[in-house]
Amino acid sequence: MRRGIRLVIFLSAAIVTGAACAENGGGNAEVFAKLPQSVGNIAFTPDNQLIFSHHPFFSPDVRVARLTSPTTFEPFPNAEWNTPRKGTDQYLDNVLGLRSDESGVVWIIDMGFRTQITPKLVGWNTRTNRLERIHYMPEPVTVKGSQPQDIVIDQKNRKFYIADENIGPGGDGSHAAIIVIDMDTGAARRVLDGDRSTVPENVPITVDGNDLTVPGKDGKPSLIKVGCDGITMDARSEWVYFAPLSGRSLYRIKATDLGNEKLPAEELSARVERYSDKPNNGGLSIDYAGNIYLTAVETKSIGIIGADRKFRTYLSDPDMVWPDGITASPEGYMYVSASQVSAAAMFHGGKAENKTPYLIYRFKPIAAGYISR
Repeated sequence: MRRGIRLVIFLSAAIVTGAACAENGGGNAEVFAKLPQSVGNIAFTPDNQLIFSHHPFFSPDVRVARLTSPTTFEPFPNAEWNTPRKGTDQYLDNVLGLRSDESGVVWIIDMGFRTQITPKLVGWNTRTNRLERIHYMPEPVTVKGSQPQDIVIDQKNRKFYIADENIGPGGDGSHAAIIVIDMDTGAARRVLDGDRSTVPENVPITVDGNDLTVPGKDGKPSLIKVGCDGITMDARSEWVYFAPLSGRSLYRIKATDLGNEKLPAEELSARVERYSDKPNNGGLSIDYAGNIYLTAVETKSIGIIGADRKFRTYLSDPDMVWPDGITASPEGYMYVSASQVSAAAMFHGGKAENKTPYLIYRFKPIAAGYISR
């Protein structure tokens, strides 16, 4: 029996006990998987294979995995690609963001700074079980502190759009940006670097009454501020939506403008539109009706922004600690990880509050979504 078929079978019966209840949005979420390590982002292939990153915040040995049951996984695409080694960069070093396209190619963002290799976008073809292509992101496409970590696949305009939140080593979010890669040529550009729409706002990230801080340059606690994080695109490939995690604004720009190499930086910035209010949020996804789903990291909830451009809570659960990656699946659900990043020791005086199991939830969106954004 083919791996994808096996996964479809267990998906139909994999719901683990427990359900999240909606506070004021009408949605309900079920705990789908309970895993031994923190889950970052999630991708679905067209034949329903669930691929996910182990959150790099916790320095996992297996960077990317394939779910094999509600409690188990195996390295993806294999153990070799999850093993750093000298003399090559043909491995996955430091991964958070990934998505599958409609052809079954899983595109994986390797941030590269764990073993100091050039950041890259790795495409692995799940139908042939072979490397499809690597797109590199050297300087100046990436900069000091780059942390490219979420992606949209735009087949219509033949582009990848990658959010770089700029909080990697040496970064403080002030040079957050979007990276645009041409699918056909591999040419990559850094746009909206330091723009008002990509850099973090000066607002705290507060979870359970605790403002998250990191050591500042003077050694004193400093509020952690995260730049451009979530990114998604509508069904017609017209508008790209994005936002800094630390901030109260969701922005959008036309995909044709984002991909236009001839637009000067100032004019590109002028074409960015503030779309709506939002809370501090991580991942973004969208359904065919244009509803935008946000992982609200402070409130253990999923929010939604509809056609009225107003944010509301769709569902929440007390165990959905730091909801991170969110994506649609072929069978009509959306899936979201609870990474527990905010429970880590560095945010609690050296005493870790994160604990197993780490959860993946699923819920029914208002309308179906699609796997590539």
